[in-house]
Amino acid sequence: MAKTITPTKPGAKSLVTKTPFFYGWIIMAVGTLGMIMTSPGQTYTESIFIEYLIEDLNLSRSMISSLYSFGTMVGGFSLPLWGKQIDRKGTRWMITIVSLLFGLSLVYMGVVQNALMVGLGFIFIRMLGQGSLGLVSQTAINHWWVQKRGMIMGISGLAMSLLGMGVFPNLVYRLITTFEWRITYIILGISLLIFMAPLGYFFIRNHPEEHGLKPDGQKTEPLSVNNPEEKTLPAEENWTLKEAMKTRAFWTFGLGVSLFTLLITGLTFHLVSIFQSQGLDAATAAGVFLPLSITGAVVNLLVGYLSDHLPLRYLLAFGLLLLGGSLALVLLLQGTGSVLAFGIVLGSANGFIRTISTVAWPSYFGRLHLGSIYGFTSAMSIIGAALGPLPFGYAFDWIGSYRPVLLFFIGLCLLLALFSLTVKKPEKPAFGQKV
Repeated sequence: MAKTITPTKPGAKSLVTKTPFFYGWIIMAVGTLGMIMTSPGQTYTESIFIEYLIEDLNLSRSMISSLYSFGTMVGGFSLPLWGKQIDRKGTRWMITIVSLLFGLSLVYMGVVQNALMVGLGFIFIRMLGQGSLGLVSQTAINHWWVQKRGMIMGISGLAMSLLGMGVFPNLVYRLITTFEWRITYIILGISLLIFMAPLGYFFIRNHPEEHGLKPDGQKTEPLSVNNPEEKTLPAEENWTLKEAMKTRAFWTFGLGVSLFTLLITGLTFHLVSIFQSQGLDAATAAGVFLPLSITGAVVNLLVGYLSDHLPLRYLLAFGLLLLGGSLALVLLLQGTGSVLAFGIVLGSANGFIRTISTVAWPSYFGRLHLGSIYGFTSAMSIIGAALGPLPFGYAFDWIGSYRPVLLFFIGLCLLLALFSLTVKKPEKPAFGQKV
């Protein structure tokens, strides 16, 4: 029997039906806030805490780096399980549960006393923050938008870039200098508990079809409560994770996004050292985040629009070319102009690939099993992020230069960009045919 959408009880859908405009806009706002609130579990925010953890807990840099990579890796492996729960329980319950658990994990980080406690905390905040909260927030938005999905995810990505990467690191730094790092973790945790979790529960709804709506605001008849199987999803190809994994498109886009997360994490983690190897100081390295975040925000919006009108393989290929170009610019870093160019090109790559990573899966494989598909592909991305610092670190320790690893990854970006041009949107085979 085909999986169907079950209607909610009449009382539960009153908020949706009474809203004077399409409820998907509410979903987009709350889902985007959910993605912004992943920031306490993201590397760009956690990096502000690292020096305080090292100093106060007497940890070595190699120790805390290993704990962070291990936590990221374990958290990544758990995401397929979270994705399956999103498909089973729905986005409303899962965003509430994940927000509560993430909030408690941040409060826990405020009381850690040793390396073991820090390692356990890293597992939870990377699994729940970087991973699960972003996963369920993206899934919620994608359930409500199809034809305008690219534009909506572009707007959401714009807000994420400006308010997440652009604001959170400075906010956390100010909180730490005003209070201390432990209190800051607790404040962030409480904000998840008293704001994000209630907002998710009261405003997130699972599918528009449950409330007599179609994605993008097109009207349809409500599902009958007495016969919940009389209607299914609108006409779209819905692939299971197992089916999607048999296609070239799944692995090409998955590997492309994972390569990006590997490189962006590796570059960010070693950014000061990379700049110093080119004769530039730490202040110059820190300054690259401003053009990076602004460019990423603007390009997010542009690529969101383009993804509704152009084949996604072209956008992925161009994003990978930009990523390779940013690595080439690292080799040419000399002064302010080259640093600005590096930030702009890397920010552009960020805008292309992050938007594609939210749009490709529902566009290619439908919405019905989106949680499971997002869960697996998010795990791939996070494992890439966990591995990112390693090739750069080993290259510098063994060879004394980042040049060989940069050249290797430039070549890999070019090869994957060329290959992605050959990958078209998969078509589901007729019954009885092999995928």
